[in-house]
Amino acid sequence: MTLPYSDKFTIVDLNKANHQKGFEHGIEKGFGMKSFRKELSFNVPTRRAFVNITPDVEACLRESGIKEGIVLINAMHITASVFINDDESGLHHDYDIWLEKLAPHEPVSNYRHNVGEDNADAHMKRQIMGRETVVAITDGRLDFGTWEQIFYGEFDGRRRKRVLVKIIGA
Repeated sequence: MTLPYSDKFTIVDLNKANHQKGFEHGIEKGFGMKSFRKELSFNVPTRRAFVNITPDVEACLRESGIKEGIVLINAMHITASVFINDDESGLHHDYDIWLEKLAPHEPVSNYRHNVGEDNADAHMKRQIMGRETVVAITDGRLDFGTWEQIFYGEFDGRRRKRVLVKIIGA
């Protein structure tokens, strides 16, 4: 059933449409969905760093056995980030300089959050770089563009932190 919404958009009743096409609750009959969850752990020895975690995510994908679906990768800490970009050291340097200009670490007294802490800048850097990324899985592989890689961005390091990898598909 299609409901008019505007001249450019249409709302589709997916429950009815999927039921008519042989789907129940968004899952095709006979098409078993799987879910896989794993936490990656990092202890970056510096305050700020960018770590290519693509090989770790690919290992999770192989372990899951999922061939078609999506993978969510998210930082489980509010002073870290996960994002996709090129694995090029000059770009990482540029990001570090740019982020430090936007949210400088010092003077720490400039931040109201820094009462007994010194990481207000790390919270802001995380907000800019984002919490998570999602990648399509096609034929058992991460469906990337040519230069795309997955990175863990650390903005308040020197302690153990986690990244969640959640894979859903078949």
